[in-house]
Amino acid sequence: METTPRISSFVALGDSFTEGMSDALPDGTYRGWADLLAARLAEREEGFRYANLAVRGKLIRQIAEDQVDVAASMGADLVTLVGGLNDVLRPRCDVRTVCALLEESVEKLAPSCGQLVLMRSPGRQGPVLERYRPRMEELFSFIDGLAARHGAVVVDLYGSRSLGDPRLWADDRLHLTADGHRRVAEAVWERLGYPASEWDVPLPPTAPVRWPARRSADLRFAREHLLPWVGRRLTGRSSGDGRLPKRPDLAPWERGATRRIPGCD
Repeated sequence: METTPRISSFVALGDSFTEGMSDALPDGTYRGWADLLAARLAEREEGFRYANLAVRGKLIRQIAEDQVDVAASMGADLVTLVGGLNDVLRPRCDVRTVCALLEESVEKLAPSCGQLVLMRSPGRQGPVLERYRPRMEELFSFIDGLAARHGAVVVDLYGSRSLGDPRLWADDRLHLTADGHRRVAEAVWERLGYPASEWDVPLPPTAPVRWPARRSADLRFAREHLLPWVGRRLTGRSSGDGRLPKRPDLAPWERGATRRIPGCD
């Protein structure tokens, strides 16, 4: 007997994580977990439709103001909302305000869709995670309660055994690799009730990286990613300024638009 939900439309909201950075395609665009999930859902449902309103660099207030009402009006079977992490990773952040904006967003989205999915976002192991861990855990605890009150599903990526591994994070140390996004797509697929592969298997151990290689990687990271990020913060700019969503309309999914999630039948 069929026990999994019938999903014929999907709208994804959020920031760079949902836009798909850094799962780059040959043409320079980004795919990411939401596109992978859409491709998988489209295989089950003729006429499947998908919109991705996420834009890199967006804070929760921008998501609430620019994406939530649009998504609510679409009446999709499935809506994913992932936001707030860009806020809590900033030096000054009012977590209560972030939570209030999330709650307002959920109050609009939950009644307008078949199933709302929220997430406890993954965190890369290291000093940055430890510095912001209390804020993140406060946010994620609120998300758990919010989901319980509004019938949403929570995908716990923060508690993942594998997604904290630095090898699943891109050189910018902010975004997942292609394999990281694949695992996220599989985690959502599983949480929706579909049979899934063991997505959270830790990567095999490797020999420790030698000190010169670590320092070289740190210098490259600082030059190519950290300094530009600091420059944007100091000048009030964002990587998403002037950028439009990659799939602003709830439109039919083109078969073959992205490859299947490997290892999942």
